[in-house]
Amino acid sequence: MIETKLPKVGTTIFSVMSQLAVQHQAVNLGQGFPDFEPPPELRDALTRAMNAGKNQYAPMHGTAGLREQIALKTERLYGRKLDVDTDITVTSGATEAIFAAIAATVRAGEEVIVFDPAYDCYEPAIELQGARAVHIPLTVPAFAIDWQRVRDAVTPKTRMILINTPHNPSGAVLSAADLDELAAIVRDTGIVVLSDEVYEHIVYDGAHESVLRHPELAERSIVVSSFGKTYHCTGWKVGYAVAPAALSAEFRKVHQYLTFCTFHPAQVAFAEFMASTPQHYLELPAFYRAKRDRFRALLAPSRFKLLDVPGGYFQLVDYSAIRDEDDLAFSRWLVEQGGVATIPLTPFCERPPGTRLLRLCFAKSDATMEAAAERLCRL
Repeated sequence: MIETKLPKVGTTIFSVMSQLAVQHQAVNLGQGFPDFEPPPELRDALTRAMNAGKNQYAPMHGTAGLREQIALKTERLYGRKLDVDTDITVTSGATEAIFAAIAATVRAGEEVIVFDPAYDCYEPAIELQGARAVHIPLTVPAFAIDWQRVRDAVTPKTRMILINTPHNPSGAVLSAADLDELAAIVRDTGIVVLSDEVYEHIVYDGAHESVLRHPELAERSIVVSSFGKTYHCTGWKVGYAVAPAALSAEFRKVHQYLTFCTFHPAQVAFAEFMASTPQHYLELPAFYRAKRDRFRALLAPSRFKLLDVPGGYFQLVDYSAIRDEDDLAFSRWLVEQGGVATIPLTPFCERPPGTRLLRLCFAKSDATMEAAAERLCRL
């Protein structure tokens, strides 16, 4: 008999709902990936890179060209000047970066503060280090952080605070004042901040408040981002982590034995595309704002209540006017009887949140959104 190291972990809710969508021929608004293609110029650059022989191992920390483009973007957007050799590590997706960051810095017996709803890869990475996730619920419906609860939760065992902005699943974004609160809490401690910012370019009102904008926090943080979310190619699995040299050195010790390096031709393609087409990520808010507004207009006649979406590409809906049951039961009923696959919030939380909310992804074509809305409006 094998004793599991992750007794609370089963098949992810994303896989479960996607399988149910196939089984019931439902429109899949569950898993958070676009159903449209990356820019053709980026795909052409990938083909050129493969044809040019970039098919063997890339440098462990990422190709020089891509790290240079990341550094240029970071300084341009956030005013943070990076050392391209020591501060940037290209990873096999943001999930790898999050795992490597936790494994590199968190020890057995320590604690990591996370905020519920929390993305489902956080706690398993913490538990595999022999550490404990300390869950603090976000306030509903704003999904804001109660900073006094954070202060109360900090103990001598607290090693890391893990934030996510824009937030998945709610789309809530942290403000400059939030980052000041966080900085005050971790000041004069050994606490590391891990900032999951994979939706950094999908913010609808104002600029994204990256931890990299905040000099004090940037000096003690690992910031994770995703090319897949920004360039509509989640299947390429390319992300990166930015951290000061000392933290990056520890991060790379794990990364080099976890994946060693990341898909080489994609790194070459991203570097070329970022240099030639920087407007892509600058135009992303308008691109997704149009999809958000279109999706909300399509759902307006339905009985769902639509929560605000400040960032990201997910729409939370309140279904309490339709059925009075928990979100796990309702999401299963909806895919089986309503023909639409969504994601409930319970799997993102330590305890059932008691809300009647589902997450719908609108990173979809007009045809997909229209087909889903037509079914949802019938309920």
